[in-house]
Amino acid sequence: MFVDRVSIFVQAGRGGDGFVSFRREKYIPRGGPDGGDGGDGGSIIMIAQPGVDSLAALAHRKHWRAQPGERGGTSDCTGRNAPDMIIEVPPGTIIRDAKQGFVLKDLTQSGESFVVAKGGKGGKGNARFKCSTNRAPREAEPGEEGESRDLDLELKVIADVGLLGKPNAGKSTLLSRMSRARPEIADYPFTTKYPNLGIVNLTPDRSFVMADIPGLIEGAHEGVGLGHEFLRHIERAGILVHLVEPEPTDGSDPIVNYQTIRRELELYDVKVGHRPEIVVVSKSELPSAAEVRQKLSAEVGHEVLAISAVTGTGLDKLRYAIAAALDERKVAAEATPTP
Repeated sequence: MFVDRVSIFVQAGRGGDGFVSFRREKYIPRGGPDGGDGGDGGSIIMIAQPGVDSLAALAHRKHWRAQPGERGGTSDCTGRNAPDMIIEVPPGTIIRDAKQGFVLKDLTQSGESFVVAKGGKGGKGNARFKCSTNRAPREAEPGEEGESRDLDLELKVIADVGLLGKPNAGKSTLLSRMSRARPEIADYPFTTKYPNLGIVNLTPDRSFVMADIPGLIEGAHEGVGLGHEFLRHIERAGILVHLVEPEPTDGSDPIVNYQTIRRELELYDVKVGHRPEIVVVSKSELPSAAEVRQKLSAEVGHEVLAISAVTGTGLDKLRYAIAAALDERKVAAEATPTP
């Protein structure tokens, strides 16, 4: 099950109490205070873990509580610190404070971590309070309470390439042919209900991540259908591959369909609308594909590729066109001065 939004409550562990104790041994009548400090409570840490691709593990557990630290003991023994609680989330997870609405952390890199709730410090034992004027202190500190907060987690898929197009344009089929991903494929629209990711291998030491974004429709930028649910996953795609079906099942015009999707992207986010794009006519085995490709090339002002996920025609050319576009984007990013 793919889950990209959850709300949870986190409670870090309370610190252990300090201990009040006095040394009692034979022949040592005035041993003095020896109460130890309490241990620290466990913190709650979120880590962006490679291989985790959904927030489903958090969907059915709304409360996360770390263990408290142990109480101090006699003979100046400090209580044991509680272990930290680790919550694994996918790279691309945004952590927000649910009450205030601000972003605490955006975990964009694999292995990146953030302490969402810090454990309470252990209290001091009475041995810490002895001094020349107070040789037998009988007070100790209680442990501090751990932090707690309500969190909203939102996942925005991180991919090098985002596949766009109207429903039934062939995005899922293309992803399954170019990678080992196995999205649901059927001959009716809206079979994809959530983004699917696949790794496309170019060479043994080079690959890129491709995301199949569910089909968009007119009005998606206003939330029509599941517009916002789909569009926000495009925000982090490096380049876009726009698939245009030459013979839509609903009888619509392929060129108008392309223009509709482009308009939705720009209305949603101008930056997304200006993202590098490779335009592709899918299902090139159909009779009208060549004519649609020619018209579309005139519309966009540059070459339009043609592929067939059924026969495999044009897949290698598309694969290396994507690689070239990613290289250009990388060079441009390196040339841009860091503010």
